[in-house]
Amino acid sequence: MDRSLSPFSNTQLELLKLFSTGLSDSELKELRELLANFYANKSIKAADKAWDEKGLSNQEMDRWLNEPSQ
Repeated sequence: MDRSLSPFSNTQLELLKLFSTGLSDSELKELRELLANFYANKSIKAADKAWDEKGLSNQEMDRWLNEPSQ
């Protein structure tokens, strides 16, 4: 199938294939948790990369967290 003609992304197509088999409630809960963990890990990696690139320290983060809000 030529994906350029499909209104769905490759991710959506894979999920549609998966859901066509049907999942129990517990399997659906497990899949949601898996997807949440997948995106949480991606976010953590991106934050860690930004942290390293900017040369941030734990002390600087503590300072930011303890600054009075404006």
